[in-house]
Order: sequence, then structure tokens, then C-alpha cells
Amino acid sequence: MPFDPNASFGKSLFFGEILEDQIFPYPEMPKEQAELVAPICEAIDKYMAGIDARKLDRAGEMPPELLQSLREMGLFGLIVPEEHGGLGLSNTGYARVMQQLAGCDGSITVTLGAHSSIGFKGLLLFGTAEQKKKYLPKLATGEMIAAFCLTEPGSGSDAFSIKTSARREGDFWVLNGQKLWITNGGIADFYTVFAKTSADTPSQKGKVTAFIVTRDLGGVSSGPHEDKMGIRASNTTSMYFDNVRVPVENVLGEEGKGFKVAMSILNHGRTGLGSGAVGGQRRLLQAAIAHAQERKQFGRPIASFGKVKEKLGRMATNLYVSESLCYLVSSTIDKGGQDYSVEGAVTKVFNSEALWTATDEALQIAGGMGYMREQPYEQAMRDARINRIFEGTNEILRLYIGLTGLQKPGDYLKGLGKELTNALTDPIKSFGYLREYAVRKARQTVPYGRTQITKAHESMREQVAYVEDAVQGLAALCETVLRRHGREVVEKQLAVSRIADVAIDLLALCATIARTTRLIETRGLEKCTNELNMTFAFYSDARHRIRANLRAGTGRNNDEEIKSVAEHVLAAGKYENDVLK
Repeated sequence: MPFDPNASFGKSLFFGEILEDQIFPYPEMPKEQAELVAPICEAIDKYMAGIDARKLDRAGEMPPELLQSLREMGLFGLIVPEEHGGLGLSNTGYARVMQQLAGCDGSITVTLGAHSSIGFKGLLLFGTAEQKKKYLPKLATGEMIAAFCLTEPGSGSDAFSIKTSARREGDFWVLNGQKLWITNGGIADFYTVFAKTSADTPSQKGKVTAFIVTRDLGGVSSGPHEDKMGIRASNTTSMYFDNVRVPVENVLGEEGKGFKVAMSILNHGRTGLGSGAVGGQRRLLQAAIAHAQERKQFGRPIASFGKVKEKLGRMATNLYVSESLCYLVSSTIDKGGQDYSVEGAVTKVFNSEALWTATDEALQIAGGMGYMREQPYEQAMRDARINRIFEGTNEILRLYIGLTGLQKPGDYLKGLGKELTNALTDPIKSFGYLREYAVRKARQTVPYGRTQITKAHESMREQVAYVEDAVQGLAALCETVLRRHGREVVEKQLAVSRIADVAIDLLALCATIARTTRLIETRGLEKCTNELNMTFAFYSDARHRIRANLRAGTGRNNDEEIKSVAEHVLAAGKYENDVLK
């Protein structure tokens, strides 16, 4: 079957289905896009070679002349369509450029990423022709820098609890409120702002609407630049909106549908973040390789020791998997895919955690020298830490992945319950539905021999067989958890996160198998030894994690003990012991 733009490979895994046509053949960047991206990446490398990233970090601000240089390079218009003065890069092309930037400096990457990935992404996705014509040319040149305004002092992951409000007065909306930790807040002139346009009630949260707000409307101000742990040169401020009169034509999307706008923007934005994590891993691996080859102990380079090789090998393997996820998701969007929220969330979680691991391991390889501020590792560690927090914390995204994946199995089980009731009165009418259920259960219990993946190269037969088996294990676990907890599953965060972790590993493994298959078909088996080894290495690690999570999901875990310990220290307000008593 051909690629289905309405299908989600990630969501299908929770239901025991592997939609291989969604990921095979693994995509390649079109030649014309590659030819456009290559000189941009070369220009970035040449320019960034003259930037003192350490000086930017120490100063904690983005110099005006640096911003002007980024404008002149066209980096603010990467995804703006050509008819509006931009470069018109595809999602894959944009991901490749963000990867290159992230290999140079985190603050610059975040500044440009916040502008394109989320700042004016809503305008591209939901804007009217008039809105695009009015704003995109200035956004393309960087005359206007964009920012995304959702988070508030009392609203982080719970977007529906925002307090910023807008009330209609004739042809205007009067906007009031405060936003927190807004990247580009102090240097932007274009803001995508989310506000309540109807009041909360005891039974329902008020409706949220998205607005285009520009600084020249008046009543828009920003607080001082935040003193951050990392990405210090990127501009982060609070934003204040005091009786801002926003024209009704500045509503973005539909009135009351702002939550949909926000989630769509963030789903897109996570692909940019995922590609940035790829660039960061590349830079750290390169630094670790250079140090391991130069540093000598016991008369030989430390690169020759097994424990150092283990670190370098896993860093390279995780980078390969991160790339595989990143470009699979970006190409899904380019092909017109409509449902990639799970895939985007998985990429953000996996890649940001792989970057954090790479940062830690690169510093460890450098040893005591890596702990010194004159080396790049401590800044890299401070810069990398934010990736597990912004655009959805990894904890919240795990719950999103798990609960989203559980929706289809949950709906199926509801339908099954109705059919079981009907079967008592009309068994013939319900036979087809019940037979389908019997087939699904049989598929979950018969090990190996399944043929849901037929397009992977035969050299990965063992890996494919395991994936097919583990996907059925995931589906069975979903059913078990749903039957055990029912509607209360939304409160079972440890169980849901465990389900999400299985799905993350399975999706990452499938993306990697698809990519390696494509490379073998292109280069030949003998020239893909390293790619196969990385695939096999990741499969081995992922298999152990999946098995542990599936086993724990059946109840063999310490969830209750861990929560009980937490409740004890919370009640006491501290950790108590009698060692010195």
C-alpha cells in the first residue's frame, strides 16, 4: 500500500499494527532541496568559525551586530515561502540547517529556532492570505523577529490554566496578561499570543484563542533578560500585555480554537528541536573523538581502551538513531502527513535525552580537564539541559505519547464490550467483530513468524522478528492496563510512562531499520557494515529496556514502594534517619 497521509505509524504500534508503508522506503532529501541546503550549511560553518561562543555565554546577551549578520545571511527566512521573500525550505531542509547551527552554538540556534519553529509557525499553518502577505516578508528578512507566548507564571504544562484574557470590544480584542520565559521576548516585534476569550466555569475551562500581536500596537512590554543556566545569550524575558487593542483580523485560526493552534505549532516545533539535538550530539562526539585520540595514559591513547570505546560507540549509535527519527518525521510532514504528533514527541524525547547522555559522556572522556571552564563541555552541558524541558517536558510528553497511544485500544475495547452484550441476543450479528478480536488475541500470543514487516533487508531478520513480537507485547500491555484501570488510567502515570518508553524504543528501532535498509539498497551490504553494527547495537540495548518495561507492566515493579517512600518524605518534609542517634 502507498503512504497514507492520514495514518500514524507511531499510534498504530499500540494497537499491534506495523504500517510499514509509512516508513519504507526511508526518505531521502530531494536533490534540488539538498542543493539549496548545502551552501547554507557551508556559509554557517564559515561564519560561525569566527564567533566566540564562550564570549557570548559569558556576556549573556546577543549583540545587535550578530543579529544583523544572521539577517543578512537569510537565516530568519528559512521556512518562509519564496513568494513572501524567504528561502522556502522544506521541513527536511530546515531540519538539516538547524542541525548545522546546533553544531556551532546553542544560543544562536535557539534564537533562530524560536523565531521559525514556533514564533511564526502558527502564521504559516493557520494564517489567512492577508495575514501572510502582511507579516511574512518582514519575518523573512528579520526586520520582525518572532516569539511564541504560551507559558505563564501559573501555567506551564497545563496550557488550559492560562490567565491571560481577551475581551471583544467592537472591531478589537482587548488583551491583558503576563507570559513567562519567552524566548526572543525582548527583541521580538511579532508575538503569537494565547489568551482566554471566555471565562472558566465550575465544569469547564474557558476557550483559548490565538492572536497575532505586534509591538507597535501599544501596551506591549518585556521584562529584563533572564539570567539562565545555559543558552545564556538567547534573549529570554517575561512579556506584559496591558490593554493591548488587537484588531479582530489578527485572530489566528478560529476563535476558541487556540489550543489546537498551540499543539499544532509545538508538534512542528519539536522536529526543529530534535534536529538541533542531532547537531549537538555530532559536535560532542567529534570533540570526544579528538580528545580520546590525543590523550595518552599508560603509554597509549585512551581511545584504545575498551571503556572509552564503549562510550564513543554508544554516542555514535544514539546519534545514528536520532538522525533516523528526525528525518523520518520531517519527511512525513513534507509528504503531507497529517498525524505525526506521537512521532514528533518521540523524536523530541529520544533526541534530547541522547544529547544529554552525549554531553555527560563527552565530559567523562575528557576527565578532569572536561570539568574546567576553558573546555567546551561545561557550557555544552548547561546549554543541553534545557532541551528536556522546553516545548513540553519529557515527563509530560511521555504521558502524552502513552495516553494518545491508548486511545485506539481503549475505543476498541469499548466497542468489544458492546458487541459482547449484543452477542447474548444476536450472536450472528456480532460474529465478525468477535472473530476479529479472537484473531488479534491469537496474533499477540503466537511468537515470531509474523510478517508485518516485509521490506526490511534480510540481514536484519532477527531484529525484524523481535520488533513484530514486541509490538504485540505492547498491544497486550495496553489492553491489560486498560482493563485493570479503565478511566483511571489517566492517573496511573508510572504505568503510562512505561508504555510510552516501550513505544519510544520500538519507533526508534523501526526508523533505524528502515534507514539502514535504504542505505544497504543504495550502497550495497558490504559498504554498510558500520550502519548495521549501529543498528544491531541499538537493537540489543533497546531489547533489554523493552523486555524490562513489558515485564514491569504486568505488575512486577516497585511503583507502590517508590510512591510510598515519596509520600513519607513529603509528610515529614525531609529525609529522616537514625544513623547518628
